[in-house]
Amino acid sequence: MKVQNIYLLSCSYTETKIRIKSKTLTTENMILGKYSFGVGDRFNHEGEAQLKAILKANEKGVEVSPVWNKSNREHNTIHSEPEGTRLEADAAVKKLGWTRPYFVDADHINLTNVDRFIDHADFFTLDVAMYIGNESPAAEVEAFKKSCTSLGTEVNIPGIAEPITVSDDLLDEVATKYLAAVKEAGKIYRHIEAKKGAGNFVTEVSMDEVETPQTPVDMFFILKMIADEKIPAQTIAPKFTGRFNKGVDYVGDAEQFAKEFEQDVLVIDYAVKAFGLPSNLKLSVHSGSDKFTIYPIMAAIIKKYDKGLHVKTAGTTWLEEVIGLSISGDEGLLVAKEIYAGALKRKEELCAPYADVIDIDESLLPSPETVAGWTGEKFANTLRHIPGHADYNPNFRQLVHVGYKVAAEMGTKYTDLLKKYADVVGGCVEENIYDRHLTRLFDL
Repeated sequence: MKVQNIYLLSCSYTETKIRIKSKTLTTENMILGKYSFGVGDRFNHEGEAQLKAILKANEKGVEVSPVWNKSNREHNTIHSEPEGTRLEADAAVKKLGWTRPYFVDADHINLTNVDRFIDHADFFTLDVAMYIGNESPAAEVEAFKKSCTSLGTEVNIPGIAEPITVSDDLLDEVATKYLAAVKEAGKIYRHIEAKKGAGNFVTEVSMDEVETPQTPVDMFFILKMIADEKIPAQTIAPKFTGRFNKGVDYVGDAEQFAKEFEQDVLVIDYAVKAFGLPSNLKLSVHSGSDKFTIYPIMAAIIKKYDKGLHVKTAGTTWLEEVIGLSISGDEGLLVAKEIYAGALKRKEELCAPYADVIDIDESLLPSPETVAGWTGEKFANTLRHIPGHADYNPNFRQLVHVGYKVAAEMGTKYTDLLKKYADVVGGCVEENIYDRHLTRLFDL
């Protein structure tokens, strides 16, 4: 699969302009590539291993931009700072001689915490899910509805059989759901712009952490609102149909997902031209790690329409650290078992922040006494996501996924082992990202 790189060697002087009537939305300097992959790293130790996997994809002819992402919640849990993510990314890039663009993502930020990231990030995920359904002032709703008169009574999007019938009721419905959220995104964007300057960062709008998925019709009007707010969004992360649980496969109707994903791609293509949004605007899939069932679906659709994709992963690298330690020898295996036992003991506490994105059957979790008798190979095979493997246990995997706080509380006891067994751990991280993720996503 060959793709054309939209970058120069450096992104320092690139510029994309999209004109609509007399208005132009411009993204200068920071342009996210056609394909990008978000690599989360709880403890900031695996930057080189992650980048090695990205390098392999690039060597195969698929130019993927790395995006190191870490959320405010994760920093608070680990007691780390955004500067550490920047230092990790810069060090990996320097060590491996990476000359293409790369980014550091202030993941899932809002006005209460964005300033923590301003000096260190150049990619900002504006998380406005909590504002969905909030009431908007009547004047703002009326202004939105008036702005939609130019759409006419029917919008026909090429490739989608059913037109969008623009009615007063539909406009009221989408305004009630999404206008306050997009207005908040505008406030966050302008706050960052005032600090960093226009065109000096990548903007993503995120609405994925909600129960109800956004339909392609919803997506159409959300994109119009984003354009009205003059947010030069380069990626948008909707809530898709189905379950995107942390670190495990997609759960849901794959055919329905395929239909929605394809229509979202077509809606974005239409909205870019109609509303003057950045030409490289693309879908972002959050909790995207390990969704092996739908990777071929997404791969086929983006290839069919020659469109981009951003996939964001987070805890999967942390899981590979635990896997690597478990097979590194007795010392590492003992710590891996301690992490599981601690996570099981504190299951309710650790699962609470992730309640919407995990499904754990407690009856299928092994006891600490059982795990204590496991070999390193048995522990690794139970935790490693190999569909169909006799030992693989997605309940075990999800619990360890949310159990990184236990490792954080170990302090140097844990991180010193990451250094001591860096080759083993790094090999697991690289293999996971390249062999189980990038090869499936891009048909390598």
